[in-house]
Amino acid sequence: MPLIDSRMIPRRKAIQIGGMGMLGLTLPRLLQAAESTDIKRGRAKSVIFLYQFGGPSHLDTFDPKPLAAAGVRSHYGVISTSAPGIEICDQLPKTALVMNEVSLIRTVHHTMKNHNPAAYYALTGHAPPLDDIRLRDSQELFPAYGSVVDKLAPATNGMPTFVAFPHVLRDGEITPGQHASFLGKGHDPLLVTSDPNDRRFALPELSLPSGVDAGRLQDRREIQKLVNRQVQQLEQSVGARGLEAYYEKTLGMLTSSKVRDAFNLEAEPQAVRDRYGRTTYGQSCLLARRLVESGVKFVNVYFANNIGGRRNEGGWDTHGFDNTRMYPILSEYQLPLTDQTLPTLINDLKERGLFEETLIVWMGEFGRTPRLNDNISRDHWPQCYTVMLAGGGVKRGFVYGTSDKQGAYPDKDPVQLDDLIATIFDLIGIDPQTELRDKLNRPIPVSAGRVVSGVMA
Repeated sequence: MPLIDSRMIPRRKAIQIGGMGMLGLTLPRLLQAAESTDIKRGRAKSVIFLYQFGGPSHLDTFDPKPLAAAGVRSHYGVISTSAPGIEICDQLPKTALVMNEVSLIRTVHHTMKNHNPAAYYALTGHAPPLDDIRLRDSQELFPAYGSVVDKLAPATNGMPTFVAFPHVLRDGEITPGQHASFLGKGHDPLLVTSDPNDRRFALPELSLPSGVDAGRLQDRREIQKLVNRQVQQLEQSVGARGLEAYYEKTLGMLTSSKVRDAFNLEAEPQAVRDRYGRTTYGQSCLLARRLVESGVKFVNVYFANNIGGRRNEGGWDTHGFDNTRMYPILSEYQLPLTDQTLPTLINDLKERGLFEETLIVWMGEFGRTPRLNDNISRDHWPQCYTVMLAGGGVKRGFVYGTSDKQGAYPDKDPVQLDDLIATIFDLIGIDPQTELRDKLNRPIPVSAGRVVSGVMA
């Protein structure tokens, strides 16, 4: 970011900025303050990003259209919620009880119709160069949100800034947008691919091999053996930019009891683990709570490692594969899993006094078509879908935007995906207009969108 000429700052604003400096604000914060001392930014200390790979149907979750024609309206009914005037799918009764704590944005939209391009957009806030199912991961594409946070506002408490688990996303090719890209591997997430629901769950990434003590880890070759697993997970070259910084960061984690303790799910009471559900996703959501409680700033929790299509596994891509139909998949697997984990996470954060400072984001890469296809299922639909936000500075029991009668297009207050992402960055204290530099040293803003102030508390 270019330095600001003090002659361009009004005297009163300079005094205000100087006062902020005495309060301990960093230089980037002072530069942001120079633009406007009236902006309220940064209510959230941490983000839990619950990514629903495959694209959940908005009509069958948070934007039902019970009065729409047959073939459009959901197979399910609707249920009243704890928020007056807000109805959701009747397969989410526990979630209905916490709707007074969340905001629904029902008019998010973009134009990407294939999973990997749309997912890259959802994971980075930047549209891909083309909507091609063959879009491949590369260092030229934009970094994940958590990597941006690690670059601009890293954790200073001995915890990693950005953690992602329990999968590497892929639809054929590995889905772009899961790592630091041109920011360098030093800003990659701590990637954990062990199953938190496994009774033997541990962190091989953070465990010392037999016969290797902390002293030997000072040998970079020993460190490289430990962290190359993560490099290979995302098919990155060991010569990638910033790899030595990644080694140093991993070494610090390997010797940190604070980090190991945060990942120790066995420390949780059995009743708490049961409330989240003894599933990979349920225990992942519990782990996310433990991490933000320990000071991690950005946590990506992936619902599944693939787009889905089977009865009891995978993501939300419910076209009607394998001679199954959409509604059994939803009612027997996806919706019950969501209804157990989402309200439990919200209530747990509230009970621990973490809700106000933790932003929860629940979203996929797009919604599903309003009209059912021949398989009694719904296809990809990025033209209008719902994203849920909770905690961390957003309104409670609130709906922003209205879709049309069929849930096909925004009718009032449309929100581009870029605008949603600008809002998320703003809520965690990062000016969306802050510039990063790509591999060619070109300036690129963190987000090209506009903050949706109407959803903020």
